[in-house]
Amino acid sequence: MSGYTIKLEAFEGPLALLMHLIEKSQIDIYNIPIAEITEQYLYYLKAMEEFDIEVASEFLVMAATLLQIKSHMLLPRPVIAEAADELIDPRQELVDRLIEYRKYKQVAQFLNQLGSERDKYFIRSPQEFAKQFPLPEGLSLDDLLKAFAALWESVIPDFAVIAPEEISVKDKMHDIMTLLRSNNGKLEFHKLMIRTGSRSEFIAAFLALLELIRLKQIMIHQEKQFAPICLSLKE
Repeated sequence: MSGYTIKLEAFEGPLALLMHLIEKSQIDIYNIPIAEITEQYLYYLKAMEEFDIEVASEFLVMAATLLQIKSHMLLPRPVIAEAADELIDPRQELVDRLIEYRKYKQVAQFLNQLGSERDKYFIRSPQEFAKQFPLPEGLSLDDLLKAFAALWESVIPDFAVIAPEEISVKDKMHDIMTLLRSNNGKLEFHKLMIRTGSRSEFIAAFLALLELIRLKQIMIHQEKQFAPICLSLKE
């Protein structure tokens, strides 16, 4: 039994302890059996003192308040006082405080939940883009379109039928690992385009990069915005 320890639950204040006792005993907060709840409260304070836990003054003040309410309800009242105070419940002030505390506790739990959800997101810092310069005076967008159409029609294009190159994500994963091993484990992203440099190769390279990151085989980093994206072998 020498190694046997008892752990008492910590409470932020007397209202937290009182609310815990009410919820634990499944008591109606609007009809608190003051004698029962006072005994439980005093028993808990006694346990705190026995285990050398510092009891704050507000806990003792609440104990005195409970005892005062208990004595007020136990003492007989004169008939005249009963007629004048028949609608006054000595527990009402305590009930109002507990209801207000429960509201704050529920709001705190809701805000804590929102904070936990917010931690799942990452916000990127605002980006600075180059200023957009307006068109010169006397020149409209229609004029530019007409000039482009005239230039396009004046050039005789050479047409050729090119078979589309199918580049799989698996092939690009092999390309990435091969290039990294041949470049001391470090490489910039734009140097991965070793085939046609087409849009399909860029898409395949990007998907292959994500898959290798998921498999924890490579790492990527970027020193600042719009800086080159660098790859490195994780091993």
